[in-house]
Amino acid sequence: MFQRYAVTVFMAGVAFLSQPAYSQPEDPEFSRQDVAVQGFGSFLKSTTHNGVEQTSENSGGVLASYRFFFSKNHGVEASYGYTQNTQKYQFAPGLLSMDSHSHQLSGAYVFRMPLKNITPYALAGVGALIFDPKNFTGASTQTRAAFLYGGGADIRVTNNIFVRAEYRGFLYNSPTYDLPSLAGTGRTTHLAQPSVGFGFTF
Repeated sequence: MFQRYAVTVFMAGVAFLSQPAYSQPEDPEFSRQDVAVQGFGSFLKSTTHNGVEQTSENSGGVLASYRFFFSKNHGVEASYGYTQNTQKYQFAPGLLSMDSHSHQLSGAYVFRMPLKNITPYALAGVGALIFDPKNFTGASTQTRAAFLYGGGADIRVTNNIFVRAEYRGFLYNSPTYDLPSLAGTGRTTHLAQPSVGFGFTF
């Protein structure tokens, strides 16, 4: 249910961002819009706070994105990503593991430098990371605000198709799922997501 809601929100954002495309003149020197689908790896930095070490199993997921460019160099992006992983909390007495569906919704500014066959770019923005626990009594779904940064390159395959290689980093406050045993253990942590995939310009 939540995943369908998140996808609906993402598609609504795409529709909103694409509106300027109908009022801008076409410029043959660069593409104004692109969509891409990427597979990514998810790697969480281990952090310790109040005597509790928090980490996560490495996992993989999928990322879908839409970009609209106002000029040759400047544009915006809306994206949605999904993965499943296990969040781990190491206490002195033992280990608490939480299997979760993880969703990410983000919006970012994109700066690119189109060259002949490759277009390097950098991005920065904000987003929301949603942690939805699986089959754990008393645990609640939590949403964390996140700062997003990253960069990568689009490598042209044909006039409209490209390969995208990218790195994304998220800074956010780790989830506690509203569990009393995790109260006060939230801390700023870092999530690294390298990815590769294909895209289409139009």
